[in-house]
Amino acid sequence: MMSETPIRILASSEAVPVIRRELSRRGFLSVAAAAGAAALLTACSPGGGGSPAPGATGGALESDLSVYTWGDYDSPDVLEAFTKEQGPKIELSSFNSNEEMIAKLTAAKGSAGYDIVVPTGVYIPQMVQNGLLQKLNHDLIPNLKNVDPAFSGRGWDPDNEYSICKAWGTTGFVYDKTVITRELTGWADFLDAAQNEASGKTSMLDDASELTGVYFWANGIPWTTQDTADLDAAEDFLVNTLAPHIEAFDSYPGGGAIQQASHVLMQAYNGDVRLALMESEEPDRWQWVFGGPKTEIWMDNWAIPVGAPHPEAAHAFIDYVLDPEVSLQELDYIGYHTGVAGIEQAARDAGLVMLDLVFFTPEQIETMEEGEVNDSLTRVVDIYNKVKAAAGA
Repeated sequence: MMSETPIRILASSEAVPVIRRELSRRGFLSVAAAAGAAALLTACSPGGGGSPAPGATGGALESDLSVYTWGDYDSPDVLEAFTKEQGPKIELSSFNSNEEMIAKLTAAKGSAGYDIVVPTGVYIPQMVQNGLLQKLNHDLIPNLKNVDPAFSGRGWDPDNEYSICKAWGTTGFVYDKTVITRELTGWADFLDAAQNEASGKTSMLDDASELTGVYFWANGIPWTTQDTADLDAAEDFLVNTLAPHIEAFDSYPGGGAIQQASHVLMQAYNGDVRLALMESEEPDRWQWVFGGPKTEIWMDNWAIPVGAPHPEAAHAFIDYVLDPEVSLQELDYIGYHTGVAGIEQAARDAGLVMLDLVFFTPEQIETMEEGEVNDSLTRVVDIYNKVKAAAGA
């Protein structure tokens, strides 16, 4: 399990330097952690050792706020403005996977010291069941009304009792049009090109579920299948047919691979591609493809852990970032939809660029599948390990 990485403390008096985008929102999935995720969530005992911290009642804001989140996942300008306007100094710490964050909260038993965490939606039911999250006080989050109904009340938390959308995105791929001159339109084309024009120059996300997902999505198989025959077929194809053509496993191709054209076909998250193309000297060289006929939707969420020492400040911050103007700043920085209603028109009015990599049609959203923590996860990780071994990674 990777250790916590302190990022920095932001106060109203300090200048905010540019943060290098070295760690994506998704980051690197710890394989050992992933293999044990289901077991961890099943076995962990409820948190909250000792006397639980009081919940928020609308009193004075505390002077500090500790946020445990994905790397480089909030606009420094937004963080600084919150401190300047409302007072609490923000301390950010980063995790690289949901499993790492959950393990930290579980071990601490309510004394981790974090006020806000940012879990991906599919992990929330188990976190609630195991006493890791506290209920939100909606009276202190009036800007909750700004969240688009399409991105609230998801299956993992139907009444948003414990969580509110922070950002959501999807998985697709990008290819170099100077090398792959035909049009690629979906995952079947991705797999074909990987074995042909892009052989030896293909990268895939360093994530077990994403890797196997390409096979399932291309073949019309539910992404979260637990059917042994489906898993056997995925392993056979990915290990014996596809792996020899894969050169790299990179969860953040926007960190340099796209700009340097080190690969010609790359599985990637939409916001990562947008940021990379905005920084590229040859953005027209690349073509983004929305994954089809099916692909993933992931959603990260604001949540407050049990034992949060500064619950008033935590509620105030969540309310602050749900303001439409603030949310637009967040979207421009991270490259992902924040779930706030009307934000697409606001982004267009503001002249933000490459919005086809942020916003998707209702028809496209209908094809996106949510992940699931289930008993097949260990097998999926085993397939992932075999693919990496066969690819020589």
